[in-house]
Amino acid sequence: MQTFEIERSQEKAGEPRRSRLISASRQFIHALVPSVLTRGPQKPLTATSYLDGLRGFAAFLVYWQHHQIWARIGASSQGIFENAYGHNGNHYFATLPFIRLFFSGGPFAVTLFFVISGHVLSNKPLQLINSNENAKLGDNLASAVFRRWIRLYLPPIATTLVYLTSWHIFKIWTPYPEQEKKYKDELWSWYLKFKSFSFVFDIWKDGPPWFAYNFHLWSIPVEFRGSVIIYTTLLAFSRCRRNMRLFCEVVLIFYFMYIVDGALYALFVSGMLLCDLDLLSKRNDLPALVTRFAKYKRGFFYSLFVIGIFLGGVPIFNNDVKNLAKSPGWHYLSLLKPEAVQTYKWFYLFFSGTFIVASIPHISWLQRFFELRFNQYLGHISFALYLVHGPILWTLSDRVYLAAGWTREDNIEGVKQWANLFPLSKTGPLGLEWAFLLPQLIILPVTLWCAEVATRLFDEPSITVARWAYGKFLRGGVS
Repeated sequence: MQTFEIERSQEKAGEPRRSRLISASRQFIHALVPSVLTRGPQKPLTATSYLDGLRGFAAFLVYWQHHQIWARIGASSQGIFENAYGHNGNHYFATLPFIRLFFSGGPFAVTLFFVISGHVLSNKPLQLINSNENAKLGDNLASAVFRRWIRLYLPPIATTLVYLTSWHIFKIWTPYPEQEKKYKDELWSWYLKFKSFSFVFDIWKDGPPWFAYNFHLWSIPVEFRGSVIIYTTLLAFSRCRRNMRLFCEVVLIFYFMYIVDGALYALFVSGMLLCDLDLLSKRNDLPALVTRFAKYKRGFFYSLFVIGIFLGGVPIFNNDVKNLAKSPGWHYLSLLKPEAVQTYKWFYLFFSGTFIVASIPHISWLQRFFELRFNQYLGHISFALYLVHGPILWTLSDRVYLAAGWTREDNIEGVKQWANLFPLSKTGPLGLEWAFLLPQLIILPVTLWCAEVATRLFDEPSITVARWAYGKFLRGGVS
């Protein structure tokens, strides 16, 4: 009898474990199902939903530029995209002003990421500042700072580990980085590279901290540093009067742009300034200097948008400002670059990203465009799309492009057998050739699906883990 009761108690103890295992299995299977097969109602739009759509659209621009360049490695057309229309006598549709953003708009898209981050991270704290809720502001900033590193770095950790593991399980050759022969050596190599990459206060001696297992992630340390700047700036300015707070934000932007080489961080502060102005506008509390020009608002923001799109197409083939001065339409603009900015493209892209984000909420049709369902979908998976598009580019896409007839001589050792398996026609305008567009029927759906999976398995859980960890560590044991 006693033995029977013990067995029953063991069975009951095992039931929760089995149910958790079944639940986890179902969640994992659900994460693998493409959203096109489980399409539900669109999430209700909010006042800042257009920022989600803009971030998603920007992530797609990054994807598109990287594919345009990678498919043509070793081809004579590689440098054309990043030079101006008419440079060295080259006249291509893909390099026309405004149009060129769809072919070389990756750096422009990154500036949008940073301005949007400054805007979004500042929204709640600025609301609390405007309401004089200083205690809640302290709680909000403490939580935000604690969770930020976890939020930004857990998804890159997961995706790069999955990436390198796939090499050793499936024997996949990739051009970057040089692979280790043993899996344990690969993990050690990853650890050594990641710990340097994740130390965000290291000084850049030779440019951004390239992470060999996905060098597109150079922006993650920048994102974390920019976040710290936002949180400390909000705290520092929280007791300032309205006009003085706005003045200090402008001074900080000027400091980053014209005193030190900090244009990337000026983007975050400009996002905070735009958010501050938007919230003050909703409260009908804008400074008189701003409201005085309200009747010119329509023309002003349309002008900002057009100027922003033009500046977003700054030629970026190299960092020689003399080359920029020789580019048609950029001679006089090249004279504006301040001495402090070492990489000139960020100076022009600062104004581009700021003007675009500032103008969209004041141009109704443009705001509606970024609120479209597909752009909202891209916004939802944008972080994961940024994380996974590189690994897919160096595995699946690399082989598909070679098979379609895009050949090269370098970094081809492990994929020579794929060259010209089914060569496609290269007719069509530069950047829109059949040999480039048709492979997208395979590459783009796979990339979007992988981004969905990464969003469900890594991105969304990172938010939950960060919130859970903060709750567990709080005094009083809040869970």
